Amino acid sequence: MKKILIKSGWALAAFAMVMSACNKFEEINQNPKDASLNQVQVEYFINNSIIGAQMDPNIAERSFVLYWKTASRQHLSGGLSSGAVDDGWSSEYYRYSSGWLNSINTAIQIADEKAQAGDTKPYTDNLKQVARIWRAYLLSELSDNFGPIPINAFQGTNPEFVSVKDVYYFALAELKDASSKLNTTIVPSDELKKTDPAFGYDFMKWKRYANSMRLRLAMRLSEVDPGKAKAEFEAAAAGDLMTNMLDIFQVQEKPGWDALTGVMSREWNSQILSTTLENIYTGLGDIKTADQVDASLQSYIRPANWAGLQLTDHFSTMTNDPFAGFWFDGLPQTVDPRAYKAFIPAGDFTNPNFSKYPSYDQATWETTARNLLDGTGAVVKTLDGKFAWNGSNAGAWGVKGTRNQWRAYPGAAPRLGQQFRNSSNKRVFFAPWETHFLLAEAAVRGWAVPLGGKAAYEKGIAQSFEYWQVEGFLGTYLASTSYNMTGTSVSWDHTAEPPATHTMDFKNGYTGTAGTVAIKYPVNNLYKNGTVKNDLLTKIITQKYIAQVPWLPLEGWNDKRRLGLPFFENPNVEEPLGTLPTLNVSNYMTSNVKFFPQRLKYPSSLKNTNAAGYNQAISFLGAGGDEVLTPLWWAIKQ
Repeated sequence: MKKILIKSGWALAAFAMVMSACNKFEEINQNPKDASLNQVQVEYFINNSIIGAQMDPNIAERSFVLYWKTASRQHLSGGLSSGAVDDGWSSEYYRYSSGWLNSINTAIQIADEKAQAGDTKPYTDNLKQVARIWRAYLLSELSDNFGPIPINAFQGTNPEFVSVKDVYYFALAELKDASSKLNTTIVPSDELKKTDPAFGYDFMKWKRYANSMRLRLAMRLSEVDPGKAKAEFEAAAAGDLMTNMLDIFQVQEKPGWDALTGVMSREWNSQILSTTLENIYTGLGDIKTADQVDASLQSYIRPANWAGLQLTDHFSTMTNDPFAGFWFDGLPQTVDPRAYKAFIPAGDFTNPNFSKYPSYDQATWETTARNLLDGTGAVVKTLDGKFAWNGSNAGAWGVKGTRNQWRAYPGAAPRLGQQFRNSSNKRVFFAPWETHFLLAEAAVRGWAVPLGGKAAYEKGIAQSFEYWQVEGFLGTYLASTSYNMTGTSVSWDHTAEPPATHTMDFKNGYTGTAGTVAIKYPVNNLYKNGTVKNDLLTKIITQKYIAQVPWLPLEGWNDKRRLGLPFFENPNVEEPLGTLPTLNVSNYMTSNVKFFPQRLKYPSSLKNTNAAGYNQAISFLGAGGDEVLTPLWWAIKQ
């Protein structure tokens, strides 16, 4: 009897977990390293890899929430958004990723050995292709975080690292070849379907996912390798794509503490609305707040030209946020209709999606009013965040931060809805809206695609609206020519640039004196040298960014690194930020790649266990070395 040797401890651990979960394995009473080929099935290792990558709470909190969501400004948080990383978190992510890749490599290994032994089923080769497709995603995810990684890694030996270019070329080739070899006429058994948490082994859906993933990875090369990007994108776009909401790649979450527990479920992560999202949402689409909230909230709605309360002694002005120094004391006149679905305003206790986290401290989420203090600790003013639409920014707030009790207090600001936090949702890995936004971008670049730019763009928005169940606002939204707070509108046909400033009313928050102020639309020096705020590409990436909230923060960070879009305000620098040493009081009004994170540093354990591989990786990173601010190969450099 031919035996299969599982190559490493990681795969052995994966095998053991699957054995404990599958009744079919209960009859196997032997060392799993000596399991025969007819006892070890490819699908178990694919299942283990996909479920593992869903992330248990330990790694989800560190990677998904504190790294990806922070870097992409999907919520308020310091840390990585201000250039700081944690070696322990990075080590855990690298370790877990190694396990997922080990499992999927083992699946491919088993499929090959079964083929050599003539021990196959009609779907065995299809499973191998699915494993290759999933491996391409896992490799891209790991590389997008650290940069150079091994392609031949996670098989029990110290591997050689390769450049980011080589990782991407390999993944693109794998997606192309694997998708072409899938036999989509094979119908899986009910038993087999249960081992695929994404698509139930609907092989046509796997084919569509592979081609749409190829679009994603090809577009990543747009700024550094445009010829390769165009060729790969056009070839993939000519095939079957993930364009229907029924094709969405998502995995069901469940309560508890395992790999299927919700990625955003940790109660102590407040996940407060960020300034970035506040500025992008507000004013976008001409959808009135009055048409989105019930009668009890109507009195909190403010005029369209209202800037809020100016409180410059307590809110930082050392940032290029257009509303630096202001606090908004109500709900905006118009706002993107997905905003109130994603972030529930403070005090909206009757909203079924209002998050009562942390559940062990009711006062934290129930207290909506917080004080502003003077230098002696006396109260200067009390701000009530109830039904007030305010994001907050990271950075070094200095003295203003110590005197501001409102900032970052969970109960006093809009927070992520409970529907994403209670482990009852489905984590999205890839959605059809992304396919359409990628096609729209390709059309703008003049590449050959099966759908026009406008049609693809509007379809992407429509699918995002369908997901959020706000389809009734779509017509008004798509026709809107109003600018949000970053100077971008929705309508595809409206590309007029906003003026440099727009006049708004405000009150001095300390004296109550009314006045007017010229609010600047922010200058994004990273994109076309700051000369453009409302062209087609900015619209596409703005809508793609909104649609990816909250499930795909890594893609939001990737687009920011690749294009400099959408606009991210700089962290506050009331005091110097040691983790962003070039950002200071003389340049905080400009945008620069050195003002936001570019990658994760390799965990210290890598250097200790594989010094040769670590040195290879560093050589591929170039002059910047193993630092957070070293741009990856495909990212803009200045």
